[in-house]
Amino acid sequence: MKGGEKVTVIDRPEDAVDRYGALVYRLAAAQTQNFADAEDVFQEVFLRLVRNKKAFESDEHLKSWLIRVTINCSRSLWRTAFRSREVSIAEKDLLAAEVGIPADHSEVYDSVMRLPSKYRAVVHLYYYEDMSLQDIGNALNIGYSAAAKRLSRARILLKQELTEGERYEEFSDGIPESSRCTPHSK
Repeated sequence: MKGGEKVTVIDRPEDAVDRYGALVYRLAAAQTQNFADAEDVFQEVFLRLVRNKKAFESDEHLKSWLIRVTINCSRSLWRTAFRSREVSIAEKDLLAAEVGIPADHSEVYDSVMRLPSKYRAVVHLYYYEDMSLQDIGNALNIGYSAAAKRLSRARILLKQELTEGERYEEFSDGIPESSRCTPHSK
């Protein structure tokens, strides 16, 4: 998939699964906080991709579409009945390990998981998927400044929660200086 050429992924959805499957699964796990639900979302996202009749202009367009559909499917799943359950500590630890969170940062990850969905998505994409604010804005169908504002608000909420537990300094030490509370970074 190069530059302005349109590519139809319906012919080769397995390529999209190979390339973006891990991203979709990690994001679904972060949004749903449950392995079984993440697998359901993963399957639904790629089923929608197969059913999709439009062509994508680039890899970035496909990636943004997959992220948007993953977040929408995750939210839809939580809106259904009987989804407001507590996640066990063991399952939280497994989810953190799946996303690649070191064991000593599990408290920080737990705080991230307690953020409202719109902030959690931005934090996950920015820190754990290493996406730029511009790419996050495109993927979430919001502007760059809205993505930056959500990240800034998420950091404020995390700071409030983590300073109560005296973990914010450890968390902020792990943030590159270039990305600390500056909406124009990345």
